[in-house]
Amino acid sequence: MTSPLLEAVALACERDWRMLFEHLELRLSSGDMLQISGPNGSGKTSLLRLLAGLMQPTAGEVRLNGMALSAQRHELTSNLLWIGHAAGIKDLLTAEENLSWLCALHRPASRDAIWAALHKVGLQGFEDVPCHTLSAGQQRRVALARLYLDSPPLWILDEPFTALDKQGVAQLEEHLARHCESGGMVVLTTHHTLTRMPAGYRNIDLGQWAV
Repeated sequence: MTSPLLEAVALACERDWRMLFEHLELRLSSGDMLQISGPNGSGKTSLLRLLAGLMQPTAGEVRLNGMALSAQRHELTSNLLWIGHAAGIKDLLTAEENLSWLCALHRPASRDAIWAALHKVGLQGFEDVPCHTLSAGQQRRVALARLYLDSPPLWILDEPFTALDKQGVAQLEEHLARHCESGGMVVLTTHHTLTRMPAGYRNIDLGQWAV
């Protein structure tokens, strides 16, 4: 069995004095796509944030390459790309400036690479347009353009299909599946029913882990 890049061991999460889940176990290796599902309030976003190192668990541990995630901040940024439910872009910056700023935090990208990524998500001609003038769907595409740049192997995505049109949804599904099929990994939440899934796809329903 391939050693997992990311794993959760006896993980528990408490929010606002309510235990959302506990004793949760998962392993993520090359080629895996893991969809986190469950009813509203079951802790889907909280679990993603725990796996991305943005929150600390109430109990248990998240491990990266077999070692505690909390002790590997540098390794985490080189292995993981996080895109949250909000687009996470600055309204006053252009699409190019946003991507340049976001990439500089981890993996700097050239202007040519950024423009090529924006073209791939359908934003040709909008590279130097301030993002506050873009629609919600276009702003989402700016954020998702990071997936078309030199990126880490593990993508953690919270509702990535939000505000996308039918064409954008199909393109993103295909891109996520191909990332896994080439050895990458994806963890995501979505209310969208996936129609394109790699061989390593599986689902965790947090409703089954509720306390």
